[in-house]
Amino acid sequence: MSVLTLQLAGPLQSWGVAARFARRSTENAPTKSGVIGLLAAAVGLDRDDDTGLAELAQLRFGVRIDQPGSRVRDFQTAHHFDTGEAMPLSERYYLADAVFVAAVEGAAPLIDQLHTALRAPAYLPYLGRRSCPPSRPLDLGVHHNAPDLRTVLAAEPWHAADWHQRRHRHQSRIDLTAHLEAPTTGFGEAPGADTLRDQPLSYDPRHRRYALRPVHTTTITVTNPHARPREAAPVLAHDPTGHLEGA
Repeated sequence: MSVLTLQLAGPLQSWGVAARFARRSTENAPTKSGVIGLLAAAVGLDRDDDTGLAELAQLRFGVRIDQPGSRVRDFQTAHHFDTGEAMPLSERYYLADAVFVAAVEGAAPLIDQLHTALRAPAYLPYLGRRSCPPSRPLDLGVHHNAPDLRTVLAAEPWHAADWHQRRHRHQSRIDLTAHLEAPTTGFGEAPGADTLRDQPLSYDPRHRRYALRPVHTTTITVTNPHARPREAAPVLAHDPTGHLEGA
C-alpha cells in the first residue's frame, strides 16, 4: 500500500461532524470527511458524484496532532438575499494556530492521482470551511510500499511552529496524539476503538450523509529539533559571615 501525507496548518481551521441549528462546532483534529472532501475538490469531483466519492472514502485515514492550537468562538449575522430579513445569529467554533499531519492509505495508482491533484488542484483547498485557507503547502509527499499508516506518521518530522517547539525546548522527545482509522473484523467490528460519524457517503447538498467510523487513539513520539539541555543552577558556597567582611 501507499500513503499520502498532508500538512494542515492555518490561522483558523474548523472540522465539524455535527451541526445543530445555528451552532457549528469543531472537532479537536481534522475529520476524515473533511480531508476526503479536500482531496475530492483537488481532483475536481462534483458534489453529487457519489460513485467517485465511494472510491476515495475507502482510503484508510489517520491524523497526528502536532500543535493543538486553541478553540475560538465567532458570532455571525446574515440577511436573506431576497427579503433582506435578518437570519438567526449563528455561533461558530474554530481552531486557531493549529497544525496537523494527515495521511491517507490506499492503492498506489489512486494515491499518485491524489498527489498530482494536490499540487495542481481543480478547486482551491480549505481547512474545513471556505473561510479557512491553509498557510503552508499541503503536500508532504508519497510513501510507496509503506508498512502501515502509523509507521509513516511516526517517521514524519514534527511540524509545529518554531515558537511552539521552542516553548518545549527542555524536552528532546515530544509525545503527540494520533487518531488512526481502526481495522475492522469480518463482522465490521473494531474492538477497543471509538466511533466518529465522519465516514462520507454523499456530499450532495440535497442529502449529505455520513456513517460511523472506528477510530483508535494512540501516542506517537517525535524529536524536538529545538531541544536544549536544561542548565543546572550554579551551586554557591555558603559563608554565613561573608557580609561582615570589611565591617
